[in-house]
Amino acid sequence: MNPNRRTALRSLAGAALAPAIIRSAQKATAFGLIGDRYHNSDYIRTGLNRTIARDLGVSIDFTDETRALNEETLHGYKMLIVLRDGMIWPDGYPDETTNAAWVNTGKPELVSDPPVLPGKPKPAFWMKPHQGKAVRKFVEDGGVALFMHNTTHVGLTDPDFRHVLGAAYAGHPPIRTYKARVTNPNHPVTRGVRDFIVTDEQHYMEYDKDRKYIFLETVNEKGLTYQNLGATAPGGWSYDYGKGRVCYLSPGHLLRVLWNPEYIKMQHNAVRWLLRQGS
Repeated sequence: MNPNRRTALRSLAGAALAPAIIRSAQKATAFGLIGDRYHNSDYIRTGLNRTIARDLGVSIDFTDETRALNEETLHGYKMLIVLRDGMIWPDGYPDETTNAAWVNTGKPELVSDPPVLPGKPKPAFWMKPHQGKAVRKFVEDGGVALFMHNTTHVGLTDPDFRHVLGAAYAGHPPIRTYKARVTNPNHPVTRGVRDFIVTDEQHYMEYDKDRKYIFLETVNEKGLTYQNLGATAPGGWSYDYGKGRVCYLSPGHLLRVLWNPEYIKMQHNAVRWLLRQGS
């Protein structure tokens, strides 16, 4: 079975992919933890299946089950991909505003007979200390990690994960248009990539590492700011970490963003750099 077909079949399992299945199946090149309340796993799977799996032949085992991220699961993979935040909602949501179909039909009154018992839904951080340590060990021992978009939020929740990622989430304004500006055109991840413009969430973060590792910044060209953080934020960085490598790319709230032609080039370059393919 070719890698693309194998990836497609694994992707059909999506969120239902259980840790036990991941352990027992023949592993792909990458393990992808994707999707949260605000970022539907289907658009991420669809987007990365094109830009990474299909285009580069890098097979990916996708799941949105946070418990699957552990040392046992990661063993045997070459790459970890994360595109999700640091929250789960074990008791449900306070409303249905993240359900596009409900919103698009005018938010009709929600009726249930018998009634749904009222609760007090609230988010909880999902990452446990052993999971952060597992990610750190994985990369220190030679694995590579591609962190995307809102993964900086996970950096708020665990010190080991934050140390690998190199940042923690500071927030974002409403979806609006910004420029992704290449600041180091000689970097392997930006080679051949031009500045590009997207309508997206512009994420801000507290960046922990040396600024020499930053190769991309996001800038609102109208001068619109977020809180007191200005109009510009780090948009991408990479570095060696132990025996492994780390790369972070900020854009990614919408499928159209993941498929921006210049951003596709950047994703290709990032994966090749991480896997040491010619760099």
